Amino acid sequence: MTAVTAAGRPPGRHTRRGKRSVFGQLAAASITIAGFAVAVLFAVTMIVVERQTRASLSATVSTDMAGLIDIFVTGGREELRRRVADRQAVVSLDARQSHYLLADGAGKRLAGDQQRWPQLNAARSEEGFITLADGTSVYAQGTALAPDLRLLVAREYAQDRSALFVLSAAFLSVGAAIVAAVALAASMTSRHLAQRMNALNAALGAAADGHAARFPASQRRADEIDELAGHGARLLARQAQLIRAYKQVSEHVAHEVRTPLMHLDNRLGGLMRERPEPPGGPLAHAREDIRSLASMLDSLLDIASAESRRGDLAGLVEIDLSALLTELAELYEASMEEAGLIWETVIAPGVTMLAERMQMTRLVSNLLDNAIKYVPQGGHVRLTLAPGPRLTVEDDGPGIPPAERERVFQRFARAALPAEKPGYGLGLALSRAIAQRHGLSLRLADVPTGTRFVLEPAP
Repeated sequence: MTAVTAAGRPPGRHTRRGKRSVFGQLAAASITIAGFAVAVLFAVTMIVVERQTRASLSATVSTDMAGLIDIFVTGGREELRRRVADRQAVVSLDARQSHYLLADGAGKRLAGDQQRWPQLNAARSEEGFITLADGTSVYAQGTALAPDLRLLVAREYAQDRSALFVLSAAFLSVGAAIVAAVALAASMTSRHLAQRMNALNAALGAAADGHAARFPASQRRADEIDELAGHGARLLARQAQLIRAYKQVSEHVAHEVRTPLMHLDNRLGGLMRERPEPPGGPLAHAREDIRSLASMLDSLLDIASAESRRGDLAGLVEIDLSALLTELAELYEASMEEAGLIWETVIAPGVTMLAERMQMTRLVSNLLDNAIKYVPQGGHVRLTLAPGPRLTVEDDGPGIPPAERERVFQRFARAALPAEKPGYGLGLALSRAIAQRHGLSLRLADVPTGTRFVLEPAP
């Protein structure tokens, strides 16, 4: 249950707007991992294929070069020139176009289709990917057959590049399809899980706000979410049962205790009428003690009732908080004047909220009575109300030590003040219980002197 402002909106209500679902994050992570895996596999495949292509080209060129060297060794230079010219016209079995150059020591062409020696060190039989003078990309090897004779053997690899491009396109298409399939499956799964979890959250939120909780129906195959929903339903049912039992016991105790006290008070009253005594006699003191005990019991029951109905919307109606505080301010004006206090109010008009009028009246009255009780004559008491709603009651009295500012809201707890006043220490406990019943928080703010009670929507 939360307090409602004049605009009719519950302040401090947390929504899912702007928040990412954990299932959406898992889906995004799955898609990212799938995309990364496809990218890594593609890179590894391309590296392996490129290395295999280079190895194949190197083996082909080296084999051709070895054959021509063998011809040179057995047949001499002229035979080598004729064989180079013959091989120029033959198409290789691997469909790679061949290129040759037989040159003298100065690089002058003796045979072959190339006119200029490329950037290869013949003395070291260097090989690799190069570009010929006409711009053709080849894999070539150059070697020195004699001090005045060089041989170049080259193979074009444009077809290998085309095959690699086709393989890359096919791989990327299949990879994209896999990532898309993973994205679709992850999106559908995360949306389904998010819907089920949102339904569970809505049921628990409704229960927290005092409405009937409707948990989502169990799936055909129960999983962790169904188990969580079942535990939530049982927990709320158990909580409702305990609250009913607690309320019944409290009411029974109240009836059983208050009735003998009232009978005893009546008997003492009758005895005082039969045997009159001076004011302040023992019978009068006894009656005061009985009424004090009855008042304490009523406060305890009120605290228990407010705590048991926390978050319950039943009995709450929209009230004009500004008008209520204005009436209270007028009623307390005479009491403040009688106590010798300076009474100030700053009440914003038109502030409304869902509340029980009598409980809010009692909450504010407890705070004002507390100020009258402890603030010495000549002190100031100030009541303010701002939209939110945000209500403050502050004074310049002795104040409450910081170490005890939370303890004073406990039952039977009282601050250690210089001048102790009679009481049981239940007023602030009741005020906080009423505040929590209405979705508000009541706290003591840090001030240099005196006290400042702040009543505002709970975070």
